Formats: sequence, C-alpha cells, structure tokens
Amino acid sequence: MRHALDRLYAGALALAAFLFAAIGVLVLIQILGRLIDRIAGAIGAAPLGFAIPSLAEIGGFLFLSAVFLGLAGTLAVGGHVRVTLMTRALPAGTARALSTLVAAAAAGLAAFAAWTSGVQMVDSWAFGAVSYGTVQVPLWLPQGAMTLGLALLCLALVDACVTLARGGTPAFDRAEAEAGGH
Repeated sequence: MRHALDRLYAGALALAAFLFAAIGVLVLIQILGRLIDRIAGAIGAAPLGFAIPSLAEIGGFLFLSAVFLGLAGTLAVGGHVRVTLMTRALPAGTARALSTLVAAAAAGLAAFAAWTSGVQMVDSWAFGAVSYGTVQVPLWLPQGAMTLGLALLCLALVDACVTLARGGTPAFDRAEAEAGGH
C-alpha cells in the first residue's frame, strides 16, 4: 500500500510538472509566432498572424491544474511550509499527538475543499458551463483537476495522520530529515 500511495503522489507531481512545461511551450510558441511576424514585417513580407486563441485563459487553467495536482506530491517530499517550532520543543509523545491532530484537521479541511470543488464541478458538467474566451473550455475540466488535487491532498494528509498514529514517520518528515531539516 505504501508503494502505491507514493507512486500516486509522484505521478500527480509529475503530471503537474508536465502541465507547467506545457504552459511554457505554449507561451514560447506564441512568442515565436510574434517574432516571425515582426521579422516578416521588417523584410516587407506579409505577417502570418499566428496566435494561440485564449492563451491566457488556457494557461490559467493549466496553472490551476498543475498547482492543485502537485499538492499531495509536494507534501510527501516535504515541500510545504510547516511550522515545527512548537513540536520540536515538546516531548516526543506530545509532539506526535499534536502532529496527528494537525494532520487530521488539515485532512478535514482538504476533504471539505474537495467536496465543495466536486459539487461545483458536477454543476458545471450538468449545466454545460464553459469559459468566456474565444476557445470555450468546459469548466468541469479545470474544476475536475482541482477536485482531484484536493482529494489527493486529503489522502496524503490522512496517510500522514495514520502513519503518525501508528508511531511511524510520515513521508514529509523523512524527506526533511534527509535534507538536513531535523
């Protein structure tokens, strides 16, 4: 089970990285199109007029998807900012209990966020809601990525909570220890 969860978090993180790279590629293509048009104008040729319709909007949707899909994997590798000043000052048992409680509360918040995002996604699907740009993107697509990312974050937090409750070391603590954080 541990291996499957780690692969799931890593897979979502890899997908997030791919989406960030896709944003870069789309922007680069747009810049190259404008550059070619300027060069064509400078030499007296007709510009091609190449443009990616709704690039800003599509880039925004890709960015949103990448951020939310990367949440669980970023938590697993210790990339989220966590304030451990108090837990480091407490006795080990008390620190573990507090960390378990915090992970459970965070999982509850993530579950609520995933649920409300999922409800919004289902509504967008049911009503056929689309974006306002030139390219009308069905809104359930970015909302679905956001919901999936929040659900994976909730799973990662429940995973951490269970690991802590069983006396184990959650992935983010192991990653911080390996990086010299403890």
